[in-house]
Amino acid sequence: MPIRLKWEIENKNRFSNINDYSETDRRRVLNMIDNNLLSVHFQPIFSSKDGAVYGYEALTRIKGDNDKISISDLFLKAILTKTIFPLDMQCRENAIREAVIQNINNSGSYLFINICPETFTDTAYRDGITDELAEKYGISKEKIILEITEESAIQNWKLFKQAIDKYRNRGYKIAIDDFGAGYGGLKMLSTIEPDFVKIDRHFISNIERANINFNLVDAIATLCFRIGIKVIAEGIEQENELRVISSIGIELLQGYYLAKPSPVVNGRGIAIPAIHVKKSSRLHTNEECHFIGDIADKVETIHPTAPVTTASNRFIKNNELWVLPVIESDRAVGMLHRRRFFEEHILGRCGYGMHLNAHKNVRHVMEPQFLTVEANTLLEDVVQRVNSRRPEFLYDDICVTENGRYSGIVAINSLLDAIAKKSLILARGSNPLSGLPGNEFIQREIDKRLSQNIHFDVCYIDINNFKPYNDHYGFERGDFVIKTLANVMVEHIKSFESNGFNFAGHIGGDDFIIIARPQISIPLCEKVISIFESRRQEFHGIDDYKNGFYQSKNRKGEDESFNLLSISIGIVSTEVHRIHSYAQLASLAAEVKHVAKTHSDLKSGSSIVRDRRLLVDDNVTEESKLVFKPSEVMIQNQAVGKELHHPVSPST
Repeated sequence: MPIRLKWEIENKNRFSNINDYSETDRRRVLNMIDNNLLSVHFQPIFSSKDGAVYGYEALTRIKGDNDKISISDLFLKAILTKTIFPLDMQCRENAIREAVIQNINNSGSYLFINICPETFTDTAYRDGITDELAEKYGISKEKIILEITEESAIQNWKLFKQAIDKYRNRGYKIAIDDFGAGYGGLKMLSTIEPDFVKIDRHFISNIERANINFNLVDAIATLCFRIGIKVIAEGIEQENELRVISSIGIELLQGYYLAKPSPVVNGRGIAIPAIHVKKSSRLHTNEECHFIGDIADKVETIHPTAPVTTASNRFIKNNELWVLPVIESDRAVGMLHRRRFFEEHILGRCGYGMHLNAHKNVRHVMEPQFLTVEANTLLEDVVQRVNSRRPEFLYDDICVTENGRYSGIVAINSLLDAIAKKSLILARGSNPLSGLPGNEFIQREIDKRLSQNIHFDVCYIDINNFKPYNDHYGFERGDFVIKTLANVMVEHIKSFESNGFNFAGHIGGDDFIIIARPQISIPLCEKVISIFESRRQEFHGIDDYKNGFYQSKNRKGEDESFNLLSISIGIVSTEVHRIHSYAQLASLAAEVKHVAKTHSDLKSGSSIVRDRRLLVDDNVTEESKLVFKPSEVMIQNQAVGKELHHPVSPST
């Protein structure tokens, strides 16, 4: 059994013998830092869908003959001798620098970096240090995932959450490492609402024989799926473990069986073994959407060692066969396209193609470059990839894979037909002004998610004082505002996209809706507000924009001064309320949006209200309360059915 090389910080009992650590230990830690005795190894994290590298975890190693102390002991000594801050910062810088040197930042992969929570309480700690490292080496913060081990001894949860929130607001993603190994896993999950959860190796080991481990891993995966958290199974060391984990539907995989940590990045993917099991419904939350796999046709294949004459005979016998996928070990390695195959290899430029190629096998004449996509890729995404091809290959058939293995072929005309049908259905139910799905589609989306018992947030968006704006500036300018908001929503839903989960709709007039995962709803709404407000000079013109208001008639027909356009957003979450129907959710959303509009009137600007009345906080009494934050209002601990208490003044 391989020894795990990742450093781990165990629970509080490891700190009991604090007197065992001396000034010598302190100097030893500082010596490691000052003399550059720490290096970085990278272990890839793979996607179970296609075997592609999703990201790399940066693991600290001790160079050369200096490894008489283990990494875990080094970090423990650093914590006890109060040298954890410089050690943690050195490890972060090493990880970011080496990732840039090895071009991880330009490969599209994420960089996973372990951070030590004890750093947050160090007197030398300050905000923005990791930002400075990212800017120094030119890596996007959105591509960095900060891992916090569940076994960390967190003394101050409030300070810890504040630090995590600051990282997330700057664009970093958060992962809980070794989930299930400590005692505070669920509390940490609830406190920081991570983007990723890494299931501890203990539960993966021999999972094919340990029924309790299987059930626990399946339960963790189901829980995380429902609240929108990606799951990583780490410590996969055997093929049987990989097969069981894949059958559960966990999408990200890491372990010695797949790839060992290495100082040199290896970007090659692997062939995940095919799992012939019934797909879990939780993996397919968009069955009504059209994926490329829905329209794929099984086409006969050919092996790369087959003679060229075999391929020629197959094309001759079947006039409707336009492409032959070349398959080796269940993976597509090339394609034979009928027209080019005959023109270039059978006829040839001078008519001697068959004589020159008859003795060759398919590998010598196949086209190794071709478009291949996973079966769960959205049709719209496939169209974008098709359009990026060179003109001479624009109409080539598309190879579809499932878990990296050949699944079928899609002809371009089939793709166009599917897109046309989908567009027609969408157009019939879309708002003619914004082009967004209308009420019928909105209800279908919500009903579908409710039936699947998936947690999601509904964000009810309303433009404040839109009627007087329309009356003053005219319907043409009003239509421009509506279209602008719709475009902003669609654009930034894509930037927060999560496998087609997010949804934007137009209820009518100046009312819109966004459906998103709970952990991204507020950042997404904040982004929509920020971009919308940045366009106010276009909406109002230079003079009114400089004045900060405009004059128009109110509903009584009287002249009144109105503030520049702003947005009110009310958010209702199914992780807070037990929603049973579309009507119930619509009623709650309208109620919370009303509170948001009241708050907007008080602060003369945009506001976000997220309803949390059924969530009980340790520091909040059972009395009905409103808790104000700079970017949101949270309605907490109020019994269902009671009238909402409106804010008198916000306090930040």
